[in-house]
Amino acid sequence: MARSNLFPDSPSVGYSSGYSVTTVIHRTYALLAATLLFSTLTAVVGMRAAFAYQHPIMIMIAAFASLFAVQWTGGKGSPMAVPLVFLFTGLMGLSIGPVIAMYLRLPAGPTIVAEALLGTTVIFGSLSLYALISRRNFNYLGGFLMTGLVIVVLGGLANLFFHLAGLQLVIAGMALLVFSGLVLFDTSRMINGGETRPVIIAVSLYLDVLNIFMSLLEILGALQGRRD
Repeated sequence: MARSNLFPDSPSVGYSSGYSVTTVIHRTYALLAATLLFSTLTAVVGMRAAFAYQHPIMIMIAAFASLFAVQWTGGKGSPMAVPLVFLFTGLMGLSIGPVIAMYLRLPAGPTIVAEALLGTTVIFGSLSLYALISRRNFNYLGGFLMTGLVIVVLGGLANLFFHLAGLQLVIAGMALLVFSGLVLFDTSRMINGGETRPVIIAVSLYLDVLNIFMSLLEILGALQGRRD
């Protein structure tokens, strides 16, 4: 049986001999799937654990520390990188557990969460598939996406003081666009040799998925509140 052209065997620019695009894609998505599953399990734990409600800042600090450790060890090809990825994604799941629980308590909470999950799956799946099939190089988006990401972060920090519902919805909409674009950008880096380390790509895609989901929760929750 002929191999599908979706995962070409020939190395691209940036790939060393014997280290094919196919290998990187398979390892990346296998790790991504495993970390998403693990993060889901820890999110369920976070929905019920008092510690997740009482110490969110401590969890986020530990998560950021583990992310830096992943980048360090992953960049050096250390075998410790994979366990650290699971530590990072587990902590992230633990941190969003209380947020998901909050949405579930809304009148249409289960519907909002289900629609956010479905929307995340559709957005990530369709954009990833497009990048994989088209094999277009989306590196040119890097500058725009970085600018958008900075605006989202600064807007989020500003809204910690102003607490404007309209501004929060705008920020969530921008975040949705930025991280959707990052799905194309990160997938393009993987298939065009810009990044050949599955651990690093998997973490990037994990963050894209997580932020798309959280943005959709914010948007759908706000829209439901207006309908009510």
